[in-house]
Amino acid sequence: MIWRGETLARIRKIVKQADPDVVEKWKYRGVPVWYHDGIICTGETYQDHVKMTFATGASLDNPSGLFNATLKGNTWRAIDFHEGDKINAKALKALIREAVDLNTSD
Repeated sequence: MIWRGETLARIRKIVKQADPDVVEKWKYRGVPVWYHDGIICTGETYQDHVKMTFATGASLDNPSGLFNATLKGNTWRAIDFHEGDKINAKALKALIREAVDLNTSD
């Protein structure tokens, strides 16, 4: 299942490209959590998918339709990546930047 590690590595790179000031911490038994004035998102690996969960996903626009999981919650939204899925880096970067903007707005 090498693809899960490769997918998570690609996600990490995209997060850092989208927000050079992002802080990454590993919590919850090895789950990366990305912060910028609050949690932006997490990256979790499961047997059949890699999940990218946005802490404020319900408040974010989703014009590219990236969110495909955890859609019924009041706050969180997620993207599940399965083996062979292509990552739309441009749309994902825009979503990450929007999450950062939401965290930093007051």
